[in-house]
Amino acid sequence: MRLSLTAEARREGVAAKGWVRAHKWWILRRLTQFTALGVFMAGPLAGIWLVRGNFASSEILGLLPLSDPFIALQSLAAGAVPARVALLGALLITLFYIVVGGRAYCGWICPVNIVTDTAYWLREKLGITRDRKLDRRTRLWVLGGALLASLLSGTVAWEFVNPVSLLQRGLIFGLGAGWTIIAAVFLLDLLITRRGWCGHLCPVGAFYGIMGKASVVRVAASRREACTDCGACFQICTEPHVITPALKGRGTMSILNQDCLNCGSCIDACPVDVFEISVRRNVR
Repeated sequence: MRLSLTAEARREGVAAKGWVRAHKWWILRRLTQFTALGVFMAGPLAGIWLVRGNFASSEILGLLPLSDPFIALQSLAAGAVPARVALLGALLITLFYIVVGGRAYCGWICPVNIVTDTAYWLREKLGITRDRKLDRRTRLWVLGGALLASLLSGTVAWEFVNPVSLLQRGLIFGLGAGWTIIAAVFLLDLLITRRGWCGHLCPVGAFYGIMGKASVVRVAASRREACTDCGACFQICTEPHVITPALKGRGTMSILNQDCLNCGSCIDACPVDVFEISVRRNVR
């Protein structure tokens, strides 16, 4: 049976480092994603209220407010000034992602990432080759469209169709119309274009990418002189175009492109440990 691209990308890493080390960052990501989702669901399903709210706006242990800055921006566009606690929550999230990296949310927290990764895995297993190319800048147009819709409608427009919020509500309250959007995201990535939703359409990822463009924590090709050109990092990366400047270019070894998820997949896949999580730096 032909191995999927993901399996092929990991094969040399597994051979060189063992299964656990070749999946370390993947395991940590999945634990983080399922833990975040579980904490949000524990309140309404089990009465354990560690967190109240949802991925858009929440309060931890009744003390720490967290709010999506994209939601706050839409509220301002709609003509509504968020409450002080919501602004504080948005500021805390902004500061966090300025340090950690904007699209870390996509790779480490967002539950829809599990849906799209599953679609990609199944796509490779089934040998589906259809790939309708989409411009990555499309998500910037969707981002602008969401803000314009909020301005014109006076509402936080994106929340009506946000797959993250719909997935959380669907898991708690059961099947509903929102599941059609989740299914559409899954089928898009499975049948139409690989990595279509996260890589080309999601405005939340686009927003966090812009916000965290100058973030401190970055994946770095710190040992790029050891690279064997096996291509494993390019095969496994959801945004492979971000790797080339750090791996093959001159100057910085840090992956500075705003599309990077800081997910660590390239670290897992590389059999010679070229990559590591590091701080932003320029090495010549």
